[in-house]
Amino acid sequence: MENPYQSAVSQLEAVANKLSLSPQEVEILSRPQHVHKTTLEVAMDDGRREHFPAFRSQHNNARGPYKGGIRFHPQVTENEIKALSMWMTWKCGVVGIPYGGSKGGIIVDPRALSGAELERLARAYARWAADFIGPWQDVPAPDVNTNGQIMAWMVDELEKVWSQKHSPNGTVNIRATFTGKPLAIGGSHCREEATGMGALAVLDNLALRMGWDKKALRIAVQGFGNGGYWFARLAGESGYTIVAVSNSKGGIYAPEGLQAEAVLRHKQETGLLAGFPGSSAISNEELLALDVDVLVPAALENVVTTENADQVRARAIIEIANGPVTPEADEILRSRGIISVPDILANAGGVTTSYFEWVQDLQGYFWEKDDVAARLKKVMDRSFSDAWAIYETSPGLTLRMATYMLSIRRVVEAIRVKGTLP
Repeated sequence: MENPYQSAVSQLEAVANKLSLSPQEVEILSRPQHVHKTTLEVAMDDGRREHFPAFRSQHNNARGPYKGGIRFHPQVTENEIKALSMWMTWKCGVVGIPYGGSKGGIIVDPRALSGAELERLARAYARWAADFIGPWQDVPAPDVNTNGQIMAWMVDELEKVWSQKHSPNGTVNIRATFTGKPLAIGGSHCREEATGMGALAVLDNLALRMGWDKKALRIAVQGFGNGGYWFARLAGESGYTIVAVSNSKGGIYAPEGLQAEAVLRHKQETGLLAGFPGSSAISNEELLALDVDVLVPAALENVVTTENADQVRARAIIEIANGPVTPEADEILRSRGIISVPDILANAGGVTTSYFEWVQDLQGYFWEKDDVAARLKKVMDRSFSDAWAIYETSPGLTLRMATYMLSIRRVVEAIRVKGTLP
């Protein structure tokens, strides 16, 4: 199995050569500043006590507080969490928001837990992390298998912990510690659909520069979670044709197009994508190899590898998932003329809107939905333009390399001006 952390380090080293970074700078950026690990003990409904390994990796805070989601998944590993925290640093740098990267995770299958057990697990994580998260220290958010409700439980637990340690009249808004919260407790408009909105802005920018007619583009989306669903829905509403979607149980293909809201209703009613009227069942592997214009990996990392990169037939890849293409596979795609918009740009709509939520919580003033959407589009358009400017003026450079150069240069600049080199 591919080691995502080694993939992340390999990407960094390739960019470091292009930017002529010093060995000390590469060393600083290649490892997290802190990796917190524990085993959470949680009471089950039947009285048993189960134990769940938990992690929080804080990669680099040169540009601002650490920022990153918390995922609940049986395949969470320390290396995965470290890699994701590094990618979060680059993601924040690409869109120019004042954060560094972090990531958290618990090794658990949340589908095997009752609602009460899930709440106790979430609260246990917040109690454990209370000493190293905070509005100006580390700001978690939802990720794979977590959502606004889980963030709400964590906020409530953190408020309890902090009330015992700090004056209740303190100036820190504890709720600004978490983003992706429900609107009722300080969440932001557009947070649920933000990743899909940002990815659509990226696709619009790519189509414009490539001279593509959006109504003629056929798109396959691997992964029908939050990011994949909202991208498919918004892209369809914008005029693109979504011909295939999938989740962990398989996918569906309809050459005339799929309507994402109807597919979601079918999945909610039946538990499966398969059987949706007018579609045929396909596997995830078959979806990756479909003859489409744009492939959108929106599930987990390392799905396009050396074993299947030569089977990809799309003209472009929009990476909504974190690290879906391995460095070795990326070279194969480049040699075949397939352009990849990397995850650190393509899925940055989520962290950008999390930043907006953080700002709103800190100032105690909340924006209208249209205002949030307009601000997000402005950030995504500008960020794509910044990366594309490097790409189109540097012959032989991939868009991925150009985007990483843009971000890492910004992070290194912050390290240098702060004078934090050893």
